[in-house]
Amino acid sequence: MKSIDTLPKSIFKIVLIEPEIPQNTGNIGRTCVATNCELHLVGKMGFEINDKNLKRAGLDYWPHLTWFYHESFEDWWKLVEDPSRIWLFTTKTKRVYFETQYQLGDWFVFGKETKGLPPDLLSRFPAQLVTIPMLGEGARSLNLATTVAIASYEGVRQVSTR
Repeated sequence: MKSIDTLPKSIFKIVLIEPEIPQNTGNIGRTCVATNCELHLVGKMGFEINDKNLKRAGLDYWPHLTWFYHESFEDWWKLVEDPSRIWLFTTKTKRVYFETQYQLGDWFVFGKETKGLPPDLLSRFPAQLVTIPMLGEGARSLNLATTVAIASYEGVRQVSTR
């Protein structure tokens, strides 16, 4: 079992495609700092990085965050060396997130709050779709920041116990 203290600075890469709500992104940034993950923001966002809500949600963690902004999906995609190591989080699959074996450096990709990931992206990688189960009747989806936290900590759990 690896000590959490010996894990590398960047354990996973969290990718938000067109995030819309600054408070979610601020909270996700805070989670990334706590889990030693990079944050990649991709495409048109519903706010500016200097938005006061983003800073308030991220508190004083934002200066400690390793983050990148990519103007387009294509710009981000150029960084992905191994497309088999991306995991697309969606409600449109039955494969549960803890059934996947994550590796250091994997990309965890999340869509915008109102629409999720685009269908064409999901159809390109059907074997890499994962979901967080919702057991309550009428539950359609979880908050984006909650989803990122669940995924990040499952990844940390897996790589620290191998």
